[in-house]
Amino acid sequence: MTAVLEVDHLTKKFHDFYLDHIHFSLEKGCITGFIGTNGSGKTTTIKSILGLIHKDDGKIRIFGEDAERNERSIKDRIGFVMDEGYFYENLTLQEMKRVIASAYTRWDEKSFLSYINRFQLNLQQKIAKLSKGMRMKFAVALALSHHADLLIMDEPTSGLDPLVRSELMQILIEFVSEENKSAFFSTHITSDLERIADMLILIDDGKILFEKEKDELLESHVRVKGDNNWINEETRPLFLSLNQSHFGFDGVTNQKNAVLRAIPGAVLERTSIEDVMLAYVGGEKIAD
Repeated sequence: MTAVLEVDHLTKKFHDFYLDHIHFSLEKGCITGFIGTNGSGKTTTIKSILGLIHKDDGKIRIFGEDAERNERSIKDRIGFVMDEGYFYENLTLQEMKRVIASAYTRWDEKSFLSYINRFQLNLQQKIAKLSKGMRMKFAVALALSHHADLLIMDEPTSGLDPLVRSELMQILIEFVSEENKSAFFSTHITSDLERIADMLILIDDGKILFEKEKDELLESHVRVKGDNNWINEETRPLFLSLNQSHFGFDGVTNQKNAVLRAIPGAVLERTSIEDVMLAYVGGEKIAD
């Protein structure tokens, strides 16, 4: 498949954080979940892609073009939604829309008004009076009203109630169902990605730990439970993470067949995206 975004050895140093030569790509027509705990580097990566912060090294290509050399034409084809506010609080939605719309050559007022009606937003309301959920819906309406080909969202569902989160996930599904549309969605709330993500990229402490198809990832990892007597020098290395208590062990592995041979009495369960993420970033924990 064609790559809509290519990140090659992207590097950014702060006094307390290092984005360490990361590399990944997004396939056209996919929803790619960018997962990791808070502070892992998701927002730094996205701001570097959008040119909102200056990268120290690396190359970024969007739609096959160098992101720095073709910034204006590329941004005309990108819709973005950030967790942190970028609206002028004293403006109404209508006034804020005029500011944003002027930046895009393909602004579609009819499409914008359709989203406003769908989200039941009042264009005469001041930005300062919007709830977090309403702000996010307004941001989505703006991001999708200029026929963007790539939608980039940074923690859009953080702090939102389940109903609003579900609405936003449905919008993402509808967006990518259109021809040649792609979405890049960062979050630490991995349950939002269970039904909609095609690809998953895990970042931790400024490093990419994996880039995999969601279904393949969940099929290749399992959750294992059983008696502590089964954990020894031979079986312990089979687990990505292992939690033990007086009641037994609970671990995640990507070596299902080896576990079945070594621990035939163990109980195997399907993992979630969160299980897998925490297995890679959390390590082994022994409870008292």
